[in-house]
Formats: sequence, structure tokens, C-alpha cells
Amino acid sequence: MITAQTVPAGLVPSLGRRFTLSAQTLDSAVTPNAVFRAWFAEQRRTNRYDVRRIPFSELVGWHFEDSTGNLVHDSGRFFSVVGLDVRSEWNGYGASWSQPIINQPEIGILGIVVKEFDGVLHCLMQAKMEPGNIETVQLSPTVQATRSNYTGVHKGAAVNYIEYFRPPRVNSRVLYDSLQSEQGSWFLRKRNRNMVVEAIGDVPEHEDFMWLTLGQIHQLLNESNVVNMDARTVLSLIPSFASEGTPLHSTEHLLNRLTEIKALRELVQTTMPLSDVQRWKRTDYAIEHETGQHFSVIAASVQAANREVKSWTQPLIAPAEQGLAAFLVRRIGGVTHLLAQARSEAGVLDVAELGPTVQCQPARALTLPPEQRPRYLELVLRGQGRLLYDTVQSEEGGRFHHAGNRYVLVEVGDDFPLDVPEDFLWVTPGQLAGLLRHSNYLNIEARTLLTSLRATRALDGEYGL
Repeated sequence: MITAQTVPAGLVPSLGRRFTLSAQTLDSAVTPNAVFRAWFAEQRRTNRYDVRRIPFSELVGWHFEDSTGNLVHDSGRFFSVVGLDVRSEWNGYGASWSQPIINQPEIGILGIVVKEFDGVLHCLMQAKMEPGNIETVQLSPTVQATRSNYTGVHKGAAVNYIEYFRPPRVNSRVLYDSLQSEQGSWFLRKRNRNMVVEAIGDVPEHEDFMWLTLGQIHQLLNESNVVNMDARTVLSLIPSFASEGTPLHSTEHLLNRLTEIKALRELVQTTMPLSDVQRWKRTDYAIEHETGQHFSVIAASVQAANREVKSWTQPLIAPAEQGLAAFLVRRIGGVTHLLAQARSEAGVLDVAELGPTVQCQPARALTLPPEQRPRYLELVLRGQGRLLYDTVQSEEGGRFHHAGNRYVLVEVGDDFPLDVPEDFLWVTPGQLAGLLRHSNYLNIEARTLLTSLRATRALDGEYGL
């Protein structure tokens, strides 16, 4: 019997060549681009599900606890909306606040099945509806499931292809596997298992799934709201195998700097009753900040056709505005570097993760005094430098309502200083890829931008550079 296994180190170069070939293959005989376009358009045309905002009183299976005001599911599973008190201090600057936050301690599976056709690796991608998605149907991983989903707590249909990701995995072998974080501003210490597995033998067909090369997916990443957040984070695990040259800083130096920041930066998180959160008010339709900024918690009724459950109600987080996530990119000694920031967010698991150079809600940020605005925000908004990537992408549609970020890559010139504030670090894409073998180093916005950079370079014939 063939058993699941991780790929031995000696096979990595071969695996690299296979994924590089897939990234360079911009069309496929298995699923030609025209066939994919027609299929995806039909998925969006026929699956126009009804997502309707409702008052909290119409939630079914959810209730506000009398003792805490927390919004919880009757089963005690899925997730809850609780209060969080946060206190942070760094370099003499302190801040404290309280807010609602999603508490979902279970670890789900986000996974892509790959298989070779005609000598080229293809990814099995799913057209999946999420209630909060912009455009409703987006391209998702093969499996995108919470533990409650795939263990049957929802009492719905089985999750397609889950057997490729759960033991004994007799029909697959694991290529990449790590725990990665979700949005730290809205989730409390949330992580999902990100996986890429290679199928052994034939894979059953399903009308909601299509085989695409990495190159085909890269092209779709240059369009807004097509490839969903969960697919983007899994794709970030697949590294470029091109030689980068010598980075400005060694990986050991980067790890030392990030560890030092975590050790010196204070971040104290204390859960609290949702009813005790300060400066937030609850109405019949929303829990929202008194200024109207940040985000709100709303309730939605969903009618779906191709989900594990056909109809349900649930809470969703609705951001007050479209966000911005941007990396500044600079060639240093001929090698591409990204300017990463060590970011602390309300719900982050381990004090700080590497995030984009700029990550904020820009309209709110511009209302702050200049000295309190995110560093380099004006540079990005003024369009200085050479624009490499500028696309709006949706965030997690299963928990957030019409949450989108404008993702930007801006290349700056040699006159941009190498000496940057101590919160910031020059890193290469390859160094970031190496960190993704482990947990809690890159936030989810940085992972989307890393995937986007690879897509941009691959289409320019420079995969990974």
C-alpha cells in the first residue's frame, strides 16, 4: 500500500522544476483558458445566491449570552464574537483599547491538490460561494473547511476531497504543510493548516472544480476578486526556485531582529464580555464603533445551492472601508527586496508578524495627525515609484462581509534609503518563502502580496525574481 509522506529533501530540486514549469504554462490542454472562462462565468451566473442583512433577532442557532453579551452559536462550536481588551507599548509609545473580535480556536484545513497532466503540474481549484464575498463566487482551494465542517458538526454534505488531506492519505503525499495565521485585527489567535498535496492515481471529477496550472492562476491574480484569500495563502507556500543572489541581511539576522522586537514589544490581550467593550454600541442590526470607523458586526441570512448546508444565518464582520496593503520593492545589489514591517495586531498569536510596508484603512489613517499616520502611506497614495501590481482582492468571505484590500507593489529607486526604522526589515522573496515553512512569521496580507509578486514576475518571464 502507498502511504502518505512528505517529500524528501533530495526531491526538492525536481519539485522546483515541476512547479516552475507549471508557473510558465499560461494555458493548458486540460482546461484551456477559454473553457475556464466559460465555466467560471456560468458558475457566477447560475449561483447568484441570496445574501440578505437581517436584525440579530432573526439569527437562527445564534444568541447573545445573558451573562457576557457574547454572540455565540447554540452548539458551542463554529465561532463566537467576544470582547478583547488590548494594551500595547513599543519604543515608549503606548496604546490601549477594547473591541469585538472573532474567537474561533479550531484549526481548519486550506488545501490544494496538485496532479501532473502531460508533464505539467495542475492545481485542483474550486468555484466556491462565500456569503461575504465580493462577486459571491470566487476561485478557492480544493478544500476550504473548518474542523466543524469536515467533522460534520454542521450536519451537511461531506467536504469534497477531504480524504486527500486527512490521515491515512493513501491517495496523496504532502508537499507543503504549515499553520498560518488569519487576520489579526478581527480574529483572536486564529490559524489554519495550509497544505499542498500531490494526488496519487486518478482523482474523481466534480462539476464545481477545475484543473489549472500555476501560470493560469497567476494570470487570474492580476484581476480583482477572482482568486479568494484562502487560495492566495496556500499558493504562498509554493516557493520560487529561481536563484536570488545575496540578500542584504542573512536570515539569521532577520530572525534575530524579529525575535528582539517580540521580546521588547509589549502586547497584552485579555478577553472580556462583549457587553463591556468600551466605545462600541449594539443596535438591532449592528455592533459598531461610536465613530463609525473600523468595522461593525452584522447578521446575514444566506440561501445557497452548492454548499454543504443550503441555508443558514450567521454573524459577519463588515469593515468600514476598503483597506490598503502595500510592499515597497527595491533592488539591492541586483536582488529584489521587500520592505517588511513587524506588525502587532489585536489578535495576533505571537506579539508581531512580518507584514506589508503599509497596511491600514487609508481614509481613517489620513484623519490622524501626520506623526501618527502609517509610515510611507503618502508615498504609496501619491503613486511614487514604479507600480508593479495594483489589484483589489477580497478577504475571507466566510466571516467578513465585502471586505476588500487594495494590494499594491511599488518599486522604488536606488535613492530610497537602505537605512530604515527599526520596525522595518529588508527581506527577499526567497527569505519570506523560507519563513513560511514555519508558523507565525508572515501575516496573511504579506502572504497575498508575496503570491502576487510571483504572479507578476512569472508573467514577465522572471518567475520568483
